[in-house]
Amino acid sequence: MTAPDPRLARYPLSSVRLEKHFIFGHLDAVDMKRILLIVLCLTCIIGTASAYQLYLKCPETVQVGIPLKCTIDSNLPAGTTFEVAFYQSGYTATPISRSSVTVQEHALNMAAPTMYQLFDTKGLPGGQYKVEIQFTGTQGGSLSDDSVTWQLPRVLDRSGDITINSPMTQTLEEALRIEGSILKLGNNGVEIEVRGPEGRIFGPQYIGSKVDLRSGAGVFTQKVTVTQPGEYDVYFSDSTGYIGLKSFTVSAPATSTPTTVRTTAVITTQPPTTVPTTVPTTAQSPLSPIPVAAALTVVGFLMTVMAKKR
Repeated sequence: MTAPDPRLARYPLSSVRLEKHFIFGHLDAVDMKRILLIVLCLTCIIGTASAYQLYLKCPETVQVGIPLKCTIDSNLPAGTTFEVAFYQSGYTATPISRSSVTVQEHALNMAAPTMYQLFDTKGLPGGQYKVEIQFTGTQGGSLSDDSVTWQLPRVLDRSGDITINSPMTQTLEEALRIEGSILKLGNNGVEIEVRGPEGRIFGPQYIGSKVDLRSGAGVFTQKVTVTQPGEYDVYFSDSTGYIGLKSFTVSAPATSTPTTVRTTAVITTQPPTTVPTTVPTTAQSPLSPIPVAAALTVVGFLMTVMAKKR
């Protein structure tokens, strides 16, 4: 039986092979993790580069009565249509308005022109609101991860600080009387602007106010001449910013309508008038003077005889 080679005993192969296999296995696992990480990064980069971007931006706050102006920037293909919804945020969303937006023509390597959306806040209560872009098809799934499709603006309402004492409905002859007070205004004055059917007719202009010593409110009064009936909005602002608006209605003067009296024609029936028939008379020839003279002579003779007998 051949004795084992003493050099092999000095370098045990089994242990070396086990150690090498262990080392090689550990290195393979690390390399695989590195490769997977690189592949994932490349996938994200490629996916982001091929996705479309869309960015909705609205102001954080807006005063009640001032339109909420939002902008939309995107590189979506021309003709892509989506909806922009505006609703009151809370436990339950209350829809306010919804509009459809279509991306216009633009260069493929450039973003589409900035699109604008205006939302009316007149008469809305103060609080949190939400503006959201909604897709009806599958376009929403092709947006990049950094796209912004919703905003949470807050509507600020200070209109409760305004008290109006003049009638909210006025006739054209007396309009427009703007009389009232603003909480804690004092003598600082208030800026007003009046808009009606024909546009802006007054201001913006500061008018004076007089402090109410009991409450500290600022009492104001202003007469603005209007020329036609309709609805007039009065915007109030002070040194700290916009306060709110109040709407007045100016009615047309009452016109007197002439009363038409129906007259009944009275027909009077008169008895027929009998027209006498004129009978033509026969023309007579004038008497001869000789017979007349003879007759007169006889009469005179008879009267003489009678007188003698007496």
